[in-house]
Amino acid sequence: MEFSDVEPDAACGCPACADRRLARSLAARSGRCSARGARRAAVLLAAAGSVLGTATAAVAAAPRTDSSPSIPDAPQGEVAGPYGADTAARRSIAAQPATTRAEILRRARTWVAQKVPYSMSSYWSDGYRQDCSGFVSMAWGLGSSQTTWTLPDFADRISKDDLQPGDALIYNNPKNPQGGSHTVLFGGWLDAAHTRYTALEQTRPGTTERSTPYAYWSNAGGYLPYRYRGLSQPMPAPDGDAFPGTDKFGPGKVNPYVTRLGKMLVDRGGGRFYHEGPSPDWGEADRKATEAFQLAQGWRGAEADGYPGKDTWDLLVHHKGKDIPPADPATPAPPPPTAPTTPATPATPATPAAPPFPGADRFGPGRVNDDVLLLGRQLVRKGYAAAYREGPSRDWGEADRLNVQAFQRAQGWTGPEADGYPGPHTWRLLFT
Repeated sequence: MEFSDVEPDAACGCPACADRRLARSLAARSGRCSARGARRAAVLLAAAGSVLGTATAAVAAAPRTDSSPSIPDAPQGEVAGPYGADTAARRSIAAQPATTRAEILRRARTWVAQKVPYSMSSYWSDGYRQDCSGFVSMAWGLGSSQTTWTLPDFADRISKDDLQPGDALIYNNPKNPQGGSHTVLFGGWLDAAHTRYTALEQTRPGTTERSTPYAYWSNAGGYLPYRYRGLSQPMPAPDGDAFPGTDKFGPGKVNPYVTRLGKMLVDRGGGRFYHEGPSPDWGEADRKATEAFQLAQGWRGAEADGYPGKDTWDLLVHHKGKDIPPADPATPAPPPPTAPTTPATPATPATPAAPPFPGADRFGPGRVNDDVLLLGRQLVRKGYAAAYREGPSRDWGEADRLNVQAFQRAQGWTGPEADGYPGPHTWRLLFT
């Protein structure tokens, strides 16, 4: 192994440079060094290099799992304060300093402009370690250099659809935590399909900003999106009772509304579906608990698909409707009643029941089916046809959405509850 002799920076105040300047000063004063002393110094240096370099050498020798030339070679150091100061007290997470997305990107781009050299042991003039996690710690303004394993302690998990500039993508490799993990800053989408984005990252030879495939060049499925908790405009909490919209629930969705849904379902008897949680990540437990609650209301088919709509949310937030029954009821259901022995009094003809709701996926841009035509004709019968210039027809169009929205607003609904797309509640009211 060869060591390069680096001239210490005279303007740098870090402990490493100060030690090197002192060593050179002492060497200059002595003016000589015996051969025996030189050999002893060489032995000591070799021993120190053996001890200090073991971890780094192991990381460098770790096999690469992807042949792409763009895979980062970026192992990371340990949690450390400014210029590597001891951080025993920093491991407890304190209140986050407020910052903005603009400030995060401004700080990040100062390193990009200076092409800060990559290092897992050196600290830049601002006091942050020059590796991937030190870079994100600097951009977020944490005041200490964290690791990919501790950065999530300062952030909230979000979904891909929620990513905004200044958020981070973090990958942790449990088999190689130091050399196999990585993190980048999200700088914004580069295409409408959200397949490429601008990544700002610290990797060899230095800080870079480049177009990157989502989620990354390798191990794409392991990268998770996070949002710094100290943003001056943080993620809104689901405080209100208004339905947040169907787009907040389903596979891949991560947000506080999923947590709130799970907690409400647990309160209504759905605890048996959760082995852990509820959490912000939508999972099969959320779907099964939602389905059980919908079935408890007597809903069937598309009305009990396990995904919350306006009706499900309204019953949960206002604690209405029936609770989820136990998995194994203590008493069996009563048998169906026997036929009466005397002729029954003729009943008044009942109002025709509403046709079953066909499902939300039958309506929207590009949908062509008989359910769209049935919906349109019923809107005409109810007097909500102002947007039709011709039709209705089997092709969903903006006129259908505007007419549905007019009907929903007539019920006193606003915001996401009057989005112009029929759900089970809209459907039942429209056909009764």
